Amino acid sequence: MSFKKLMATGMLLSAIGAAAQAQSLVYCSEGSPEGFDPALYTAGTTFDASSHPIYNRLAEFKVGTTETIPGLAESWEVSEDGQKITFNLRQGVKFHSNDQFTPTRDFNADDVIFSFERQGDDENPYHTVSGGTWEYFNSMSMPELIESIEKVDDYTVVFNLTRPEAPIIANMAMDFASIQSKEYADAMMEAGTPEMLNQAPIGTGPFTFQAYQKDAVIRYLRNDEYWGDPAKVESLIFAITPDASVRYQKVQAGECHIMAYPNPADVQDMQDAEDIVVMQQEGLNVGYLAYNTKVAPFDNANVRKALNMAVDKQSIIDVVFQGSGEIAKNPLPPTMWSYNDAIEDDAYDPEAAKKMLEEEGVSDLTLKIWAMPVQRPYNPNARRMAELMQEDFSQIGVDVEIVSYEWGEYLERSKAEDRDGAVLLGWTGDNGDPDNFLAVLLGCDGVGGSNRAQWCNEEFDALIQDAKVLSSQEERAKLYEEAQEIFKDQAPWNTIAHSVVFMTMRPEVEGYVVHPLGGHIFNQVGLSQ
Repeated sequence: MSFKKLMATGMLLSAIGAAAQAQSLVYCSEGSPEGFDPALYTAGTTFDASSHPIYNRLAEFKVGTTETIPGLAESWEVSEDGQKITFNLRQGVKFHSNDQFTPTRDFNADDVIFSFERQGDDENPYHTVSGGTWEYFNSMSMPELIESIEKVDDYTVVFNLTRPEAPIIANMAMDFASIQSKEYADAMMEAGTPEMLNQAPIGTGPFTFQAYQKDAVIRYLRNDEYWGDPAKVESLIFAITPDASVRYQKVQAGECHIMAYPNPADVQDMQDAEDIVVMQQEGLNVGYLAYNTKVAPFDNANVRKALNMAVDKQSIIDVVFQGSGEIAKNPLPPTMWSYNDAIEDDAYDPEAAKKMLEEEGVSDLTLKIWAMPVQRPYNPNARRMAELMQEDFSQIGVDVEIVSYEWGEYLERSKAEDRDGAVLLGWTGDNGDPDNFLAVLLGCDGVGGSNRAQWCNEEFDALIQDAKVLSSQEERAKLYEEAQEIFKDQAPWNTIAHSVVFMTMRPEVEGYVVHPLGGHIFNQVGLSQ
């Protein structure tokens, strides 16, 4: 074992030893966050470590539901035409402090305006800090939607929109809309260290950030000045443990209290164990293989459909998911309203696939498949999935090379519009609205960002943009159902699976709720004595 690994292990054991003395909750997480400014990223691993413990939003999702409830806004009013939303802000909310910064004022309207303007205003000094990709903000068409943000007074903010936006309140409860301290941002900009917002985060949330060692441990302390219900434990520790088997060993040994993403093959043994609790819930998710539709011959829908027909998805469900999932035919999960069940999936037919490639004049095809290095709820073993696909594609004469990168690099590289290869990824819904899948992942505004297929279909995009402005869910559903038909015909993805989500924990854990939007949220989780 290297010296660095010994140091990391020592820190973790020290942290867990401290947990035994003070009441601390230790969570075995699956990977390192990309950073701690959630507006810059889209990965659930990052949100678990940042937006959930450290920050708040104007609206929040009630844990365990997709219901929006007041957050940093006590209430809001939407104008009759749907183009003006007035947020009445909560007073007396304190920001955290750290070694670099101590706030001199409470949360107010300036913080709300800064948190959104830095994402949408090219002239904002923070617009390009830490890469400034703002994937969610851009892929959700926020630059075109938000005409202006108006400060009425310190505790009243008005968002003026260019059009009605049906899911706007739910969007405000999403991770990218976490509220930053403008005062902290100004201080760090003046000090010449603006990246500290992403490295030493300050928010208003239930826990304060204390320390992070990459690939080892993250430490948080309870925020005793929190405006809401205080956290049940004094500290929260993320023990970063990429291997699911090792995570389970740590739970069994009492080194971790909770773990995410168990190996599907281990779930039955966990369920049979007397001292282990397993929670499960049907996931609001989809796992997929996204072709790069800008690169020949994958710019040809018939080539993409031929490749889809070569993949034995039932075998993937059996081998990778161990039965804890179902074949996906649409980009939406079947529990989502507007899911088009009338659509027929591409049949598994290698001979027909081979013939279709021949008809398109495609031979000696090579393809890179990108396999994620971490487990996700929608894909518990991307490497094994890629290997199964590699074998399937070989049956139709397609030569596959499997590639991978460190998780943060994987996410960044896979956004490139000239990316070489098809990428295994997936999505867990952020707000319970179909727009969060169809627009964010497949809309034209997401190309070069969250739209990993680099697919811009004008007819599809017009439908999802039209659906946003309608107030009737029934009318919106009709447009989304039509959009799914175009998606299936054009096949920018091979839709693979929707999974069941499992959470494994020790019996002393109290109050944990499986969240349908995929986040792991610990502020109301306690430990029995």
